[in-house]
Amino acid sequence: MKTARQLLEEKPGIVSIEPEASVFAALERMAEHDIGALVVLEGPALAGMLSERDYARKVILLGKSSRDIRVSEIMTRKVVCVGPDQTVDQCMALMTEKRCRHLPVLEGRQVIGVLSIGDLVKETISDQQFQIAQLESYIMT
Repeated sequence: MKTARQLLEEKPGIVSIEPEASVFAALERMAEHDIGALVVLEGPALAGMLSERDYARKVILLGKSSRDIRVSEIMTRKVVCVGPDQTVDQCMALMTEKRCRHLPVLEGRQVIGVLSIGDLVKETISDQQFQIAQLESYIMT
């Protein structure tokens, strides 16, 4: 079973935004990278996460303007994180328990990447396909 660090080796770098940026700028960045959440960094430190869910619930439903509101006003501040040595299974279990779709990976206090539920599901399916192929090979011999 792969670790968070191993999965991050297969992904491009971190896409982040500053807390004082406009929500509109954050949405543009998400669209540009075709992602559903951004890490919010204050300097090198993790300040929070901003997701499409935050936008929908805290801007649209409240009738606010994404051009007038700052990321810091709607971001999720209590972010569930993992370490680089946690396994895919551990990450999946944590996402299920905490009902989140994105996990920043921290080494010490530095964000080294973000895993999405899609990353973990893709790896789980790949691992299962490998195990099935191994079992089929074993049965045929």
